[in-house]
Amino acid sequence: MHDSYSERMSGGETRAAAGLALVFAFRMLGMFMVLPVLATYGMELRGSTPALIGLAIGAYGLTQALLQIPFGMLSDRIGRRPVIYAGLLIFAAGSLLAANADSIWGVIAGRVLQGAGAISAAVMALLSDLTREQHRTKAMAMIGMSIGLSFAVAMVVGPLLTRAFGLSGLFMATAAMALLGILIVAGVVPRAAGPLQHRESKVASQALLPTLQHVDLLRLDFGILALHAILMASFIALPLALVEQGGLPKEEHWWVYLTALLIGFFGMLPFIIYGEKQRRMKRVLLGAVAVLLACELYFWQFGSSLRALVLGTVVFFTAFNLLEASLPSLVSKVAPAGGKGTAMGVYSTSQFLGAALGGILGGWLYQHYSLSGVFLGCAAMALLWLVFAVTMREPPYVTSLRLPLSVAALHEVGLAERLQAVPGVADAVVVREEAAIYIKVDTQQLDRMSLERLIEAPPATC
Repeated sequence: MHDSYSERMSGGETRAAAGLALVFAFRMLGMFMVLPVLATYGMELRGSTPALIGLAIGAYGLTQALLQIPFGMLSDRIGRRPVIYAGLLIFAAGSLLAANADSIWGVIAGRVLQGAGAISAAVMALLSDLTREQHRTKAMAMIGMSIGLSFAVAMVVGPLLTRAFGLSGLFMATAAMALLGILIVAGVVPRAAGPLQHRESKVASQALLPTLQHVDLLRLDFGILALHAILMASFIALPLALVEQGGLPKEEHWWVYLTALLIGFFGMLPFIIYGEKQRRMKRVLLGAVAVLLACELYFWQFGSSLRALVLGTVVFFTAFNLLEASLPSLVSKVAPAGGKGTAMGVYSTSQFLGAALGGILGGWLYQHYSLSGVFLGCAAMALLWLVFAVTMREPPYVTSLRLPLSVAALHEVGLAERLQAVPGVADAVVVREEAAIYIKVDTQQLDRMSLERLIEAPPATC
């Protein structure tokens, strides 16, 4: 291996990855902290109904889904930082609007404005600008971990903050975190030389239509939509069930979520390792969706005591964490060479649409059919997902590579076709405007050095 592939991340790359992971974490904390408390504390707001509480929970997903891809494309034109600063200011403004609201409509307006600060794509693009090829996956993983961690922290800190300072204090804290994110981007994250042309970290307009026509990717997009719809709807029902059927005061809910998330996190690890090592991710995915379905039916039929609700919540979060961690990995495997950025953009949009749908539908179901209606509605969504997922193929166990091309290699006719004939290469596409080739390889079959020699070698002459 070349030295460049074994060296560690530079100080600048580490600062960029850590700083942007923190920005992501603060923003997601602000999104997630209301989940465990809005259903219980929100009913004290003027004009509240269960349906409007559901709308408040899911509202951010609507604007997030609409604006995420356009904001990412805008960052290619005017720069990453202006878009990130503007997005965080919009998010802070939404938080302040919700904090000062005395009616449920004010909170809904604040949540809509929070979602309009859709900076995910711009942050990922800036991370790509600031990291080298061989460290990009590691940097992206740091952001992925920060999102997972922020969700876990939000489930515990949300109830504790709200108990101490009320809903208003919770939203003020999210505004402060957004402003802190601006200071981190300005003071910690290094400056980039300029936007990097890189298809794996942004939405490419020419790849959008093929992505929307890719059946395997659409199946995964529906999966993340269903998962977040079930999560949001469940968070309308579960806090209320803990109070009404479990007899647990709303101020004490934090320990249930802490227990469920800790056990759920460690509980999912053996299944992820099994799926990847044995190349059985389809089996793991189907099993987790089936468990999710079983959990909703269990809540509906047996969730009448605190012990039963806590047990169900632990199993629910084990399945949820497993699916949340494995779905993005499956998108990366299934997306065509050079299409991962676009595939992830559509996937994220589907995730936010699911959050909006789940909040709205969950609130409506609770208002008209009580807790049982919500749990049965979530079970129906899980069943529909299971039907879609059963027909998926076992994903290819491949890794995406982007290799720079010399001028000679760039003009070589049939290079992508020749590379696809190499054992272990599943897909290859030359992108001339980037002077690069995107390749998907099975690392168990491929010798990376041989691949690089083939690309660097001058074209054979007859």
